[in-house]
Amino acid sequence: MSKMPKPIYGGQAVIEGVMFGGKHTCVTAVRRKDQSIDYFHSPRKSNKVLTALKKIPFLRGIAAIIEASANGSRHLNFSSERFDLDPNEDYRLKEKKESKLTLILGIATIGVISFLFGKVLFTLLPVFLAELTRPVFSSDLSQILIEGLFKLLLLVGYIYAISHTPLIKRVFQYHGAEHKVINAYENNQELTIKAVQAQSRLHYRCGSSFILFTVVIGMFVYLLVPTDPLWVRIINRLALIPVVLGISFEVLQFTNKLCDVPVLRFLGYPGLWLQLLTTKEPADDQVEVAIASFKELLRAESEHNASANENKVV
Repeated sequence: MSKMPKPIYGGQAVIEGVMFGGKHTCVTAVRRKDQSIDYFHSPRKSNKVLTALKKIPFLRGIAAIIEASANGSRHLNFSSERFDLDPNEDYRLKEKKESKLTLILGIATIGVISFLFGKVLFTLLPVFLAELTRPVFSSDLSQILIEGLFKLLLLVGYIYAISHTPLIKRVFQYHGAEHKVINAYENNQELTIKAVQAQSRLHYRCGSSFILFTVVIGMFVYLLVPTDPLWVRIINRLALIPVVLGISFEVLQFTNKLCDVPVLRFLGYPGLWLQLLTTKEPADDQVEVAIASFKELLRAESEHNASANENKVV
């Protein structure tokens, strides 16, 4: 009898902590000022539209991005408020009364809007830079290649620059801790600091790989539309953002399936190389937080499943 496949878990780094998401819930663990670890739970609420979209190839990637951006922003908001607050002043958070509508629209929507704004800016800025070179590189092919080069340089340069700021450097360390925990779990290793630290800080399913794929896939998609005049190029780029995102998600899923195939696993290497910038080697106390978050997620998922099974019996 074949063994049941392990559930697939994902996560993201937050300020002084790590968030992990399962099928039914998401959990964030954050290191507080007094060195204690605090937790934030949020159930995965099914949205009928997003659930339907996630079953359709090339649309499921967009649905997943919207869901991840909305959900991740809530956990990032928790970590930014919680980690730096003295535990003796927790009452301040309790006194902050926000309506449910404000919570949903004020935090989740901001996360989605922020992603879209960044994507639009990241898409259009290389267009204008490439347009400046048109007197020298006038053909559509050369313009697309130059645009892709500018986009890649902006991406790598931006990540490299922010990775040297103290706050982002620590977030990238927690990002590495998140990957190490997932790798340990998927490699059937003990979830101890020593065993987790021995794992790689790189992972095929990382969102960093997805970002890089959008650059490469975009160049191929843009070959199908004109680059001149400029206003047509701008409209094309904006209109094709969902297309590029959808195809890039499918390519990421495809490379994930090939990560164990010796000859083909190199397809995911560019994304892993970018992770050398978006992750840093974590300290033991950061790995401890990541382990605590993941164990709490496993406990919450197990509790949910046990409760669901009891309800079925009744």
